[in-house]
Parts: sequence; C-alpha cells; structure tokens
Amino acid sequence: MIDAGASAKRLELALRRMDIDIPSLKAIFITHEHIDHVSALRVFASRYSIDVYASEGTLRALDGEGHLEGNFDAYIMGTGGAEAGDMRITAFNTSHDSSESLGFCVETPDGRKITTVTDTGVITGEIAESLERSDLVLIESNHDLRMLETGPYPYYLKRRIKSDRGHLSNRACGETLQKLVRTGTARIVLGHLSEENNRPGLARETSERALTQIGAEEGRDYELYVAPPGPMEKMIIF
Repeated sequence: MIDAGASAKRLELALRRMDIDIPSLKAIFITHEHIDHVSALRVFASRYSIDVYASEGTLRALDGEGHLEGNFDAYIMGTGGAEAGDMRITAFNTSHDSSESLGFCVETPDGRKITTVTDTGVITGEIAESLERSDLVLIESNHDLRMLETGPYPYYLKRRIKSDRGHLSNRACGETLQKLVRTGTARIVLGHLSEENNRPGLARETSERALTQIGAEEGRDYELYVAPPGPMEKMIIF
C-alpha cells in the first residue's frame, strides 16, 4: 500500500470492496507526512501490524506528530529499496513542501513496473528518469490553472500550489504524459485531483488533448483512467 489517508474504516471498506485480503498486506510506503496521506496510518498499521517505510525526514516528522506510536515497525527507505511480498519497491525524490517527500517504483516478479508520483510541483530529471519504462503510471493531475487562479483560495496558498514545491497542474501532467507515451507507457492513472480546483472530466480532457497533439490515440496507444477525489470503485489488473 502506498500512503494511508482518509480513515482506517474507509480504507478497510475500500479494500474489502475490492476483495483484497487486508492481513496479506506486507508494507505501507509513505510519500510524505501531510495529513491527507497519513491520517489512518497509526490505527491501520497497528491493527494489522504492517511495516511502514518512508524517508528519514518523513519518519522524523511522523514521529513528532505521534503517527508512529503503534503496534508496527517503521523503517527508513534506503537507496537499495525494500521487498514487500514478491515485489521490489524503490524510491525517488519529489519536489514538495514537506520534510523529504518520495515517489515509488514497484517492480513485479514478471518484470513489469508501476510508478507513482504525486505531490510534486515539477518533474525533475530524477523523477523523469524514474518514470521511464513504466508499464503503469499513477501521476498527479492536481489542478486546473484557471480554476486555481480564479478560485477562493488566498493568494499565499495559490502561490504555494503553483510553485516548484507545490502540485502538478493538469497542463504539466499532460506535457509529461507526451514523453511517457512516446516511450511506451500504455496505462495511465491521473490522481491527487483537487476537489476545489479541478474536475475529473477536465483533468482527462487536458491529458487527452496533450496526447492527441503527438498523434497518440486512446485504446490504441494508451489507456487513461482518472482516480476521483472521492471513493475509488475500480481496480486495474494487468
């Protein structure tokens, strides 16, 4: 599992709805310490004694907020990665206003690669390299720039979101997808959509338009999914 936001009860309901055996979970990998990513961590990890992995900076921040006070072990996510079941997970740095945020690559026993990158204001060279050769990518498409700029957020918060340590816009996401699809990534999930500054249809439309510009066709060159800001009802198996 990557991150543990919402509540332990909502996580349990979502996993059971998808027929996932919760006690079979081997580890939780935390991207960063912001509450929408860790609110269920202490209760959920304790209830099932699940190991937790994060960067040293994130673990320090989590410990300071009491999120690591439970019946589970927490480990620093080192450069060598970690094993979870029969999968190998490695990490890369993202650009966010947190202690030491990470994205993750998951490699399956049959050689396929899944990469998740959310909560980053910019796609750095390290992130771009980590995304290469991914069979499936979950990528942030957080906000529409026009909705953000004309919306109710105060100026300082708008500036934070648009900064290099904020969140990836629909437009920036689309530009990244052009490079990924060109190099063979065929399954894309748009995630971490803002409820206030985005709409699932708008995020999809922006990415589709960007991919159309390079001649890519959905269903032939790629499959595109949008993870809504609310409950997730779908599972992708490939």
